[in-house]
Amino acid sequence: MKAHPTAIIHPQAQIACSVTVGPYSIIGEGVEIGDASEVMSHVVIEGPTRIGKRNRIFHFAAVGFPCQDLKYKGEPTRLEIGDDNVIREYVTLHRGTVEGGGVTSIGNHNFLMGYVHIAHDCHLGDHIIMANGASLAGHVEIGDYAMVGAFCGIHQFCRIGAYSFLGSYSVVNKDILPYSKTSAERPLGVYGANQLGLERRGLSPDDITELHAAFRLLSRSKLNTTQALAAIEARGFKSEHVRALVGFIKTSQRGVAK
Repeated sequence: MKAHPTAIIHPQAQIACSVTVGPYSIIGEGVEIGDASEVMSHVVIEGPTRIGKRNRIFHFAAVGFPCQDLKYKGEPTRLEIGDDNVIREYVTLHRGTVEGGGVTSIGNHNFLMGYVHIAHDCHLGDHIIMANGASLAGHVEIGDYAMVGAFCGIHQFCRIGAYSFLGSYSVVNKDILPYSKTSAERPLGVYGANQLGLERRGLSPDDITELHAAFRLLSRSKLNTTQALAAIEARGFKSEHVRALVGFIKTSQRGVAK
């Protein structure tokens, strides 16, 4: 392990030999860091926290800290981070709570820009981008390939659907539809399928066409949500992504932004 002489590393931390630790960083007890990860200067990591391979953690990030939930009384909870993530300056990542399952989890290939906050019991998938200052309250779920704009605030227990694009400064208190492009209007406005993002992720033209048609029924018709879902199912769309969109809406606990 290549650790700067000023770094403080607990003897019970489990750190792979190929990890580098920069000046003045502190790594506490119960921390695990996988191969080829880089911890830059002035980073503080507390445990129990497991960090996978090839992660890059930038200056002044605070990783694995106790949550900011007044109900938390020091119970053993943890933070789990996958592989190939980029965690930029001043990002804060908190462990879970017993009530929320005890785990905050972050998947693989995610890019968390400066000052992003991930609160307790949140669960992030893979290939997610969160821009500067975006903040998640507790128990938020974000699906794969979602993009969360700068300074967005996400309410507890909300879900951000896979492949969605959420515009900067959005205040979210309902679930954000997968595949959608959603703006910071008051109330939040859904502007159809996130076509550019879906094309970049390799969805077929037929899938995108059917998603556009489904979104027209959901957000541009005069149908309520129940009627729109019935109309979508009656159309007999073949795309698995349309079926995923319908399933997401049917399982929503907070309602969806339309």
